[in-house]
Amino acid sequence: MHLLIFDLDGTLVDSKQDLIDSVNATRGYMSLPPLPGEQVARYVGRGALALVRSALGETAPEAEVERAHAFFIKYYGAHMLDKTVLYDGVREALDRMRTKGHTLAVLTNKPVKFSERMMTQLGLAGHFVRIYGGNSFEPKKKPDPVGILTLLSETGMSKSRTIMVGDSAVDIRTARNAGVQACGCAWGFQPETFAAEPPDFIIQHMSQLVERIES
Repeated sequence: MHLLIFDLDGTLVDSKQDLIDSVNATRGYMSLPPLPGEQVARYVGRGALALVRSALGETAPEAEVERAHAFFIKYYGAHMLDKTVLYDGVREALDRMRTKGHTLAVLTNKPVKFSERMMTQLGLAGHFVRIYGGNSFEPKKKPDPVGILTLLSETGMSKSRTIMVGDSAVDIRTARNAGVQACGCAWGFQPETFAAEPPDFIIQHMSQLVERIES
């Protein structure tokens, strides 16, 4: 059996438009013009505060970042499932992996309350032994390996049978830091970052991960 640890945004769920809309609503609240969607998507993956800080510009005063962050959390909490959907094949793949007895977990830098609610409302929360978010191990976030190491300890699984699945260099670096395999998703927000942090293997569809662990 394997321990499969999944990133959330850009890996299990296509949440890009809700994140773009929430960031640009936040910029509007701060009397700033909207940003192009692809620019916003490049900022995703390091947590909500880092997302807001990047969206305001690295020279924004900390007090302004905190004010914008508070607005973003409230706005995104109300709109996080307006347009967010599971990627094609995700539900079927997770069903198959759970049926076969594999242990599944989520490790994301999204705030844990949002992560849990998203998985619950999309009908997947019961598939995972744990859903860990960006504030589960504060102040540590991916690529710090604490989340993976905690899951290894809790499940008793070996590193050799553990795979971190994600769409960005942050996920691959997290796997490397923990000493486990790294699977890259070609459909995510930031697969171009794999050039700097190559995964052990890349999948074009979640069904390919099922095939790999069953072969």
